[in-house]
Amino acid sequence: MGYVVGDYLLDRLHELGVTEIFGVPGDFNLEFLDHTVAHEGIRWIGSANELNAGYSADGYARLRGIGAVVTTYGVGELSAVNAIAGSYAEHVPVVHIVGVPAKDIQANHRVIHHTLGDGDFHHFRRIAAEVTCAQADLGAADACQEIDRVLNSVRVHRRPGYLMLATDTARVEVSPPTTPLAPPPDFSSAGARAAFEVDAREFLAGKQVTVLADIFVNRVGATDLLRTLVDSRRLPHATLAWGKTVVDESAPNFLGIYAGAASPPALRAAIEDAERLVTIGVQYTDSITAGFSQRIDSRRTIDIGPERAVIGGIDAYAPLSLTAALEILTEIAGEFADPTPVPAAAATTAGGAAADPLIDDLALTQATLWPLVADALGNNNVVVADQGSAFFGLATLHLPAGITFLGQPLWGSIGYALPAALGAGLACPDRRAVLVIGDGAAQLSIQELGTWIRERLTGVIILVDNNGYAIERAIHGPAAPYNDIAPWRWPELPHAFGGDRHSVLTMRAATIGELKQCLRAAEEAPDKLVFLQVVTGTTDYPPLVADIAAALTRANTRT
Repeated sequence: MGYVVGDYLLDRLHELGVTEIFGVPGDFNLEFLDHTVAHEGIRWIGSANELNAGYSADGYARLRGIGAVVTTYGVGELSAVNAIAGSYAEHVPVVHIVGVPAKDIQANHRVIHHTLGDGDFHHFRRIAAEVTCAQADLGAADACQEIDRVLNSVRVHRRPGYLMLATDTARVEVSPPTTPLAPPPDFSSAGARAAFEVDAREFLAGKQVTVLADIFVNRVGATDLLRTLVDSRRLPHATLAWGKTVVDESAPNFLGIYAGAASPPALRAAIEDAERLVTIGVQYTDSITAGFSQRIDSRRTIDIGPERAVIGGIDAYAPLSLTAALEILTEIAGEFADPTPVPAAAATTAGGAAADPLIDDLALTQATLWPLVADALGNNNVVVADQGSAFFGLATLHLPAGITFLGQPLWGSIGYALPAALGAGLACPDRRAVLVIGDGAAQLSIQELGTWIRERLTGVIILVDNNGYAIERAIHGPAAPYNDIAPWRWPELPHAFGGDRHSVLTMRAATIGELKQCLRAAEEAPDKLVFLQVVTGTTDYPPLVADIAAALTRANTRT
């Protein structure tokens, strides 16, 4: 067989940076998978289940700029919908490729396996339309054009796309692409750019400017532009937890992580009382603002979003890309007033404290755990935190320059982080992945530990053993049985999933001293997967968790 539609799709994905594809085999995608494993530039990563495959593709895409997951029709694709919905909510470009029955089977409305038995083969495409930015049922006549259309939409909107690849369409012979996909153009109008420059200059000239940035700066690839802006005049700046590490947190003019009323008083005042505040790529959500407790005066603010900017809460400028707006602000930054020096931040990590027997013998708490973990991180780590104690425990700590911090605070799907860390580690094999996850979250997706070990991916997994769903306990029912989980013998799991003493280092820490020793041992074992179980109290929460939980409790019980 010559060059076929399946090859064309693989070549286009590889062109965009995909070198690994995640998924689970099923009879409707097997021939496509033959072409996948035969492709010179792409590796097949078989996942334990489709949900985990989707999570892995999400973590991969956050670092590579695009990811791909392959499932089979119906039973497979529905298992992945939760992950795809999370990618949609958080603007992560994942391509979902679904192997579907042949076109003649569909045309004859046959009742076959993996269907609802009614002959309608588009039930699940209609579901996918709610959580993807573009969809296509590939046909023989225009499969290549439709592949290009969906991939371009994924790149422009930074959201998932959905491709139905029928078994017979996948093997239709076509010509290879002759030109690369054109990069997404800057859609800003000349009029919007010019008007924004004039009005932003008038609004900011001679004023002290503070910057609050968040995740969409990263999503549109403008991180370097943001850092150039804040460095050009040493502007005081902060991020929300969702956009953690989008700026250099070791910079002297970094204020910290803004969380509304849960912020330290000095940080809150610096943001909310700023003479002029520029918010860049910010989307306020309940879990990162302590229940929408931010107090931002739009009259003193320029708000820059992915596709438009607003000055003073009144005047909007569109279409204007976030990138273009940042470029304009950088050009006029010389006209801002000199910033007031940022006070030296209080110590936010453990600072490499020497061993103290009186302290080292103390049981670990959430308050002592996370500063020690942050202090042990290197500047080349990719840190993935599950949405619970792990995320909020690290969120407020300043991390070293060069670290990438990944979480899922908007979608907040428990268990996301383990497969996502696997995907992130495969996306950047030259960087060490560090996963921080609670025991409750780990029980949802622990199967992917086997894939992690099979792929010989190194890294560090810090599993917080606190006997259940701590974030739920903090919100409601601290002693309720529904927040309990089955007790597992965690140190045995890496070996049950295929590890041995040559590939995995397993440790346990219950005291401060034990954790220090384990973290040192992890640093000295860069060629292994380190699985570290840390034990804390059942109802011991990071300080930020208590504030967030109180806000969520109020929202959930409001009548």
